[in-house]
Amino acid sequence: MSYYQRHVFFCCNQREAPEKCCNEFGATELSAYAKARVKALGLSGKGMARMNKAGCLDRCEEGPVLVVYPEAVWYTYVDRADIDEIIDRHVVRGEIVERLRI
Repeated sequence: MSYYQRHVFFCCNQREAPEKCCNEFGATELSAYAKARVKALGLSGKGMARMNKAGCLDRCEEGPVLVVYPEAVWYTYVDRADIDEIIDRHVVRGEIVERLRI
């Protein structure tokens, strides 16, 4: 059994221009938003969900990106609405959000 039911890693890598990086699309801010929302919903902690910032996940050209484990599903996102959908559908219900999947 995994320590967390869902473990989400946000790529928050910062590269020098002109290379693309997830952080140029607000990854750090949206990661903090996701962490606060999961906590506010009472979903964080052992046996539930964990939101983490990560260094380079080597998919910045598809970014911004995050990955949800244990399913190893990769997503891209644009704004808080996309993050909300990933949390509501995948983190809470285990349903893959196909429109954001990469």
